[in-house]
Amino acid sequence: MNKKMTSGEIAKKAGVSQKAVRLYDEKGLLKPSDYSEGNYRLYDKAALQVLEKIVALKQIGFSLEEIRDNLAQGEASNVEEALRIQLKNMEEKKYRIEKVISAINRTFDRKTGDLDWDDVSEMIKNINLDQSADERHWDALKHTAQEEDWYVKIFRSFDLNPGMKILDLGCGYAKLWRNNRDDIPENTKIFGYDVHGSWADDFEKYLSENKDAFPKGVNISLTFDDLEDESAWKKIAKNKGYDLIIAHYINYELKDSESFVKRASKVLGKGGVFSFNAEAVSGWHYFYKEILKNAGLNSSFIDEMVNAEQSEQDARDEMLKKYFKKVDLITIENTWHFTEADELFEKMCERYSGHQKYLNDNRNKIIKVFEDAISKDGEITYTYGSLFRRCMK
Repeated sequence: MNKKMTSGEIAKKAGVSQKAVRLYDEKGLLKPSDYSEGNYRLYDKAALQVLEKIVALKQIGFSLEEIRDNLAQGEASNVEEALRIQLKNMEEKKYRIEKVISAINRTFDRKTGDLDWDDVSEMIKNINLDQSADERHWDALKHTAQEEDWYVKIFRSFDLNPGMKILDLGCGYAKLWRNNRDDIPENTKIFGYDVHGSWADDFEKYLSENKDAFPKGVNISLTFDDLEDESAWKKIAKNKGYDLIIAHYINYELKDSESFVKRASKVLGKGGVFSFNAEAVSGWHYFYKEILKNAGLNSSFIDEMVNAEQSEQDARDEMLKKYFKKVDLITIENTWHFTEADELFEKMCERYSGHQKYLNDNRNKIIKVFEDAISKDGEITYTYGSLFRRCMK
């Protein structure tokens, strides 16, 4: 006959407090096996096994509600699936925590005086920008994996020559150089700039570990500094006369795009090219507009967004023409592949967050258009061109 345990005894065996045992009872996770004559809770070996499972699940991050659901399913629960879901959730939490830590450290590094709430507000803005950039990056990798590498396409578009001097502003993880390492022309000098707490930290490690792996005479240096501070541009100006200045995917993080462009124009060499990625009108508008048309729905709100973004793009191009005699638009195409209608609909709602009620009201019609297209060809593909401004003095 199994000896019954008091709440104190079972708590001690499981390595938790009596208060935790009472909480799990209140939440319906752990029920007493019996009661003593004095109406005290008693627990048997089976209850101890349940408690140990609760402790284990809580230790790896499951909420009490999630633990209750797992216990309710008993042996029918899919342990591997539950763990995979939990792993994904924990990785997302870790990612968010790391971004917060990075933003706080960057705030400390940049601020010499006392911090105030405006600094905190700026820090939160930077966290959101970092997360948005990361999400766009991983989303692109997921849906364009079967295409030619995006950074190979960009690299080839430059038509680099040996001995060029290149300035890479906001170089980040530097896939442009990693993914084309063996094809960098000999004797190329590359000067990368970014801030600590970005993907450039990993690039610094990569350069240290691969310093002898680049073609003959290729030299890549990495400087950590804020590109909106004068101190960074004093360093950049020491090597002025750059043949190519690359400023891709940094425009979203700049407070003052025009000052940045003006400074870049001053250090660009004669006959050099300033490559600026600052596309305002998203090609996805035309994709979703066609979807709504096929669903028999009104897409006028997309037209309004296109017009607004076109105005921004025109204004940006006019700004560039103040500092460069020639501004060419280069289009580089990429094809995205989708196999899930629900995911496409969610992306649509994210892009048009101000019109989610309208989209949700017509969800079934939109989903059907996606599903019909996927069932016909096995996937939906969309090819659109990203615009790069190639500017010359």
